Amino acid sequence: MNKLPERPISMVIGALGGEGGGVLTTWVVRAAEMCRYPTQSTSIPGVAQRTGATNYYVEIFPAPYDALNGQELVMGLYPAPGNMDIVVTSELMEAGRMLENGMVTPDRTTLIASTHRVYSVVEKSAMGDGLFRSDKLDNAAQKLAKRAVLFDMSTLAEKEGTVLNAIVLGVIAGSCELPIPIEKFRDSIREAGVAVESNIKGFEIGLAYMNGEVTPPISASKKTRRTSLSAESLVANVLASYPAETQAIVTEGVKRLVDYQDASYAKLFLNRLEDILDIDRNCRDNSNSWILTSETARYLALMMSYEDIIRVADLKTRRSRMDRVRAEVLAKPGEPIRLTEFLKPGFDEITSVMPSWLGRPIMNWAHRNKWASNYNFAMRVRTNTIYGFLRLWILSKLRFYRPRTYRFVEEQKAIITWLETIKNAAANDYQLAVEISKLANLRKGYSDTHKRGLQNFNRIMEEVAIPSSTTKRNPSFGAEGLAKLRTAALADPEGDALEEAFKGLKALSISAAE
Repeated sequence: MNKLPERPISMVIGALGGEGGGVLTTWVVRAAEMCRYPTQSTSIPGVAQRTGATNYYVEIFPAPYDALNGQELVMGLYPAPGNMDIVVTSELMEAGRMLENGMVTPDRTTLIASTHRVYSVVEKSAMGDGLFRSDKLDNAAQKLAKRAVLFDMSTLAEKEGTVLNAIVLGVIAGSCELPIPIEKFRDSIREAGVAVESNIKGFEIGLAYMNGEVTPPISASKKTRRTSLSAESLVANVLASYPAETQAIVTEGVKRLVDYQDASYAKLFLNRLEDILDIDRNCRDNSNSWILTSETARYLALMMSYEDIIRVADLKTRRSRMDRVRAEVLAKPGEPIRLTEFLKPGFDEITSVMPSWLGRPIMNWAHRNKWASNYNFAMRVRTNTIYGFLRLWILSKLRFYRPRTYRFVEEQKAIITWLETIKNAAANDYQLAVEISKLANLRKGYSDTHKRGLQNFNRIMEEVAIPSSTTKRNPSFGAEGLAKLRTAALADPEGDALEEAFKGLKALSISAAE
């Protein structure tokens, strides 16, 4: 009598909501059942689509029922660290989560993961750069897994007009980690009867990759939007008059502002930047490498292209955006799609497009009433309908009116104060000026994130940056203090770290005075 395997094969699949992890699990389980292998699967659902991840756990005993001679198996209901033979994830950060939880071990685990990124809520809401480094995750995966199969399956699926989970199934089959004939996987797809042709195509692509017959495409960079003749002339001027170290960031700023408003607005950007460029030209310390011009250009372009509801409406009604959505949902030519925009404008967003004389008193009133400052108007706009699309499209055409709005006026005042502070600081200490330019990194995001960042920016400007820029007394201390405050503000959205940094700075100031 043949000896039975000591244990079942254990596999965990981690996928975001809407990525077909449940369908993938069904295909694998059904293929195993066709071989008459005892199989059990469970799932632990996430919170919501695109924000919560679901774990699907599968155990397959690699011997048919007939070989058990009436013996009954006891299988696990959930994955256990150090006990996984196969770990499959639909995205790189999901692979990182599996690594962190100890699911991947070098003695037994085969890790199969797509290397594309779906950014987490934590990464998107961070005050600073909260992105996790993909290269570190890739290196960790290679070291911690017995075998790692990592490539961008999402881009390959988009290129070939199929779906991610079908390619993953082909990779699982081609890895030969499961004792299931290839044809059984195909039969499981056919038996499910859903998008059979597309899913079989994806399966064959994944299988071909494992056989060395397909090379995954390199993720394409976003196409640069065509610029107008005026924008091209401004870019030509930048290339002719700006040092090479600054050209990339300045030209990108010009293109962004032409797209945001018009060529005249981009010309204003260059005019404002001229004084900063002159400071760098007159600076005798060649080691600075035009850093003040580059950093000021970066944040000046961002401050001048703040996102109001006119901008949001513009981005949401562009043909390129509609084409991207159709590509993401794999809509066929001529096939209708249903697209709903979920919007929650508050008093800040609504008053931002009011005339300055009207928006200012309303915002002052909202600031005095906590409920008003936190109130949002929930809206659902179906942009696949004529009425819904026209609502946003007409709003997007108010670009010409933007310079007369309340927020535009307020933003320009802040920009002028910020630039003057940079120039004043540069007369005393170059590094102090650089730190003040970087301080604008706090002015970003929307809703509560933008409010907190703006409050932090204004506080640091008023209490440290402006006073430091107008005195020659120990100006380097101001640069060091600004760097600490900026870092603290970006590290903690609640403001506790910034408060501690202010206390430390004040303590140092008292010690220096004594």
